[in-house]
Amino acid sequence: MTPTLVRNQPGADASAPADAGTRARDWAEIQERMLAPLYEAVYDRMEVGAATRMLSLGCGSGLAMLVAAARGAHVTGVDSDRERLALARTRLLPDAGWDDAPPAHSPHPARRRARLLQEGDPAPAGADGSPYNLITVFEPIGCAAGDSEGLVPALRSAVPLAVRGATVVLTGWGPPERCATAAVLQVAARLADTARPPRTEPGRWRPTLRDDLEDVAARAGLKPDGSGRVSCPFGYADVGSAVRGLLSTGLFDAAVRATDRSQVEKEVAEALHPYQREDGTVWMPNVFRYLVCVT
Repeated sequence: MTPTLVRNQPGADASAPADAGTRARDWAEIQERMLAPLYEAVYDRMEVGAATRMLSLGCGSGLAMLVAAARGAHVTGVDSDRERLALARTRLLPDAGWDDAPPAHSPHPARRRARLLQEGDPAPAGADGSPYNLITVFEPIGCAAGDSEGLVPALRSAVPLAVRGATVVLTGWGPPERCATAAVLQVAARLADTARPPRTEPGRWRPTLRDDLEDVAARAGLKPDGSGRVSCPFGYADVGSAVRGLLSTGLFDAAVRATDRSQVEKEVAEALHPYQREDGTVWMPNVFRYLVCVT
């Protein structure tokens, strides 16, 4: 039986904005690049190159895949968000069908090594027909209640598609005291608590725990084999861009459900003031963590 990759996103539909395309573009154009140092650090450590056959779970709009493909890797991306996948397709497969490899005459070598899948679709072998030897999860976990629940079964489904002893890299937020953005994210928790009656629901912000990544690895049957920390400062042109980027992450969805989007935008903007520079830009130092595992 062909494994199927499924990662649930509890409550995502209820909080999606009227224009899901705008939200996906905010992610792709503003927020996704904030994690570029994390992608590069992982790829350097894993020596990603032409011999790499990578499966990216929660690939978003494809920036991490594009970086890996530029290094020569064969990449397959899986995500539940159709709008983000559409943007990833534009980046990686502009001349191809939805799940097909680009034509052999494509002038972009990186795009000849890519494949994109909607979560729930049967997952094939790597883009070159071989088993994967690297599985990545660049959607950071450990900052929202229940954010790893769908990841464990997705990892269990992905492992049979990889070679024995393949590398799996999980990523997450660093300690709250090392992440300036944590203070802004607390707005999400406070506003979510205004719901009547108060409730705890999946997707609600929570402080990162020290063993979040190790817990996921243990439940997925993976063996930890090293870890690292990477500085990923969040920098924005202005407060408006920062609000749009942060809301595109989904970490404020529970707050929007409990109040309304305009109130969330207003209070997030106020929380960003301590990080606004004289020229109007916003700068928040953060540390992210990654855990290297083997199957």
